[in-house]
Amino acid sequence: MGRNLARKLIESHLVGGEMTPGSAIEIQVDQTLTQDATGTLVMQELEALGLGRARTEVSVQYVDHNLLQSDEKNAEDHLYLQSACRRFGLWFSKAGNGVSHPTHMQRFGVPGRTMAGSDSHTCAAGSLGMLAIGVGGLEVATAIAGRPLRLRMPEIWGVELTGQLPPWSSAKDVILEMLRRHGVRGGLNRIIEYHGPGVATLSAMDRHVIANMGAELGATTTVFPADDAVRAFLLAEERASDFRELSADPDAGYDLTDHIELSSVEPLLARPSSPGDVVPVREAAGTAINQVVIGSSANPGLRDFAIAAAILKGQQADHAVSLDINPSSRQIFADLTKMGATTDLISAGARIHQAGCMGCIGMGQAPAAGSNSLRTFPRNFPGRSGTPEDSVWLCSPETAAASALTGVITDPRDLGIEYPRLELPTTATVNTAMLVPPLPPDQAAGEDLVRGPNISTLPDFPPLPERIEAPVLLKLGDDVSTDEISPAGARALPYRSNVPKLADFTFTRLDENYPARAREVADATGHIVVGGQNYGQGSSREHAAITPRYLGLHAVIAQSFARIHWQNLANFGVLALEFTDPGDYDRIEQGDVLVLDHLPAALRADEPELTVRNTSKDETCRLRHRLSPAQIEAVLAGGLIPQLARG
Repeated sequence: MGRNLARKLIESHLVGGEMTPGSAIEIQVDQTLTQDATGTLVMQELEALGLGRARTEVSVQYVDHNLLQSDEKNAEDHLYLQSACRRFGLWFSKAGNGVSHPTHMQRFGVPGRTMAGSDSHTCAAGSLGMLAIGVGGLEVATAIAGRPLRLRMPEIWGVELTGQLPPWSSAKDVILEMLRRHGVRGGLNRIIEYHGPGVATLSAMDRHVIANMGAELGATTTVFPADDAVRAFLLAEERASDFRELSADPDAGYDLTDHIELSSVEPLLARPSSPGDVVPVREAAGTAINQVVIGSSANPGLRDFAIAAAILKGQQADHAVSLDINPSSRQIFADLTKMGATTDLISAGARIHQAGCMGCIGMGQAPAAGSNSLRTFPRNFPGRSGTPEDSVWLCSPETAAASALTGVITDPRDLGIEYPRLELPTTATVNTAMLVPPLPPDQAAGEDLVRGPNISTLPDFPPLPERIEAPVLLKLGDDVSTDEISPAGARALPYRSNVPKLADFTFTRLDENYPARAREVADATGHIVVGGQNYGQGSSREHAAITPRYLGLHAVIAQSFARIHWQNLANFGVLALEFTDPGDYDRIEQGDVLVLDHLPAALRADEPELTVRNTSKDETCRLRHRLSPAQIEAVLAGGLIPQLARG
């Protein structure tokens, strides 16, 4: 049996471990990606590690999240990040240049390379035949410092595509179909590899849409072959020399398989408030809407904006609808304008915003409470939009444009018009002026970091106690997202560089009194959180581990964890434990006092199990951990940074 592409990519960068699913492996990292909402912590971690200069082929810091400058905080972050790029030898993408993922694809993505990114949607670069994995910031920092990326070898999930998408369906509907079938946990500990004759019918940017939202399936990453479509993309970007053909062997095998006949894919949308709650658009047709937002890394291509413009051309958005356009990059915005499509959007009543994430991360564009917002975004977790009681739906640009015209959710097939045929330019408007290259090493060494008053230092956490006797401060359900642990939005995001202040927002979407209750016991006993399945899904933000730890969190006990958040907890000295019997979740209540005894010995024992005693009920249950020996020592030491700093 031949090799699939994912295994080829891993094998070509493997520096440790065996490629058996579930086994620990280490891979060399060629590129890194950071953005401003997570990058400030990465730069602080590089400081803590004492790094002289980046040891990767390419490392790029983007400013695309915290773009609203209603006070000095975000601007301070941008200055700090640019100074850190000068110091450590990274590229710097200035504010307004574009969303990190499509911009990186345009300017730096190379087939066959590996990339670690402090953004969960780093996997979008799999559209070019890269092995691109979203991880916590500390993994990115260590990769920049030249260390390999450690992870568990995933299963490879082969998804065969056949046929061709029909009019009014597009790439967003393909990934929504995957989410309809498999939900937000379907990709856990798996790499999704798309193959088959249908792949050739998708452009490189179509593949970006699908690869990007592999994160919503919980997948480690997504991989597409590097073929003629990728060659054409790189040629248009004036980077033809970076092309390298890559594909699976003709007789490649996979650990599990699926199949999508593209011609049968219909317009779909995800209902509030989960990317996994997917239904046909016609099932929700007629639902009144008040906002439509087109953009984000989940629909970033020129084609995505151009098709919406073509549908809206010569018409006016419904008077009840705010139609917002967020260009994904300055380059794509320029091409859209050259086509005349920007004028079509403006004439239809659209509000044109700067190139960046904007409402996707809750940085502006918050919808009115009690109203429906239809977006071409990747996520619709509760409150992520910036409105606590929001109602956000996810869809394709075709569905978004059709619904903007009618004022209600509308299947675009029901507009009664012919599907627009686009004539897109074959060459892109390449503009690298807003990409600041690294300084030469002799100049970088003397650069000072520009640290404003809102930028704190990393907390110094104490070692894990030998005995934990602490209350369960929160008991939570399934699929708790990192948005619910450490919120995004215009109120909290400006404090991403200030851990003590950001801690005030921790878990407040679920319990507004959590920070105060946690502080009451932080110096005495600390506390424990209990969760259901897939605890910590969504964003890679390590703030969701650091701020609870700052407030005294010692352990999270859950039925299962999302991959990135599990790693982030270990990195910052929080013990992540799973119920050996998932049914024991029902035996613990909020307020119960739990005891974990003799932790160093228990964690270092040959069997990865330990006992927790519930003193409130005089009961015990068994727990297990998935920590490697190195991770055990990091957790016991209070986190990974002290270990790494020691050498």
